[in-house]
Amino acid sequence: MPWVYILECADSSFYVGSTKNLDERVQQHQNGLGAAYTRRRGRRPVRLAWSAEFDSIGEAYQIEKQIQGWSRAKRLAVIEGRWADLPKLARGRFGRPGG
Repeated sequence: MPWVYILECADSSFYVGSTKNLDERVQQHQNGLGAAYTRRRGRRPVRLAWSAEFDSIGEAYQIEKQIQGWSRAKRLAVIEGRWADLPKLARGRFGRPGG
């Protein structure tokens, strides 16, 4: 089954990805074989901060792209399970809350 995941990097940044094999993909990131973002100096080690399984690759990819566009605050709310906070953390067209 496909997964969407958020990694917390050693520099406290977040990386969002999707995969069919979560354990293997996290290990690839950990070993410097994952995405260019996590291969950069200072980004490893990484920690799996959040993951969710989906029914289809298309659905997982869509959610991955959605989360990639979110602010750090919104990603942190997902990691912490604060789903009710997501609407108030949404940014408007000009990067302002609610706008």
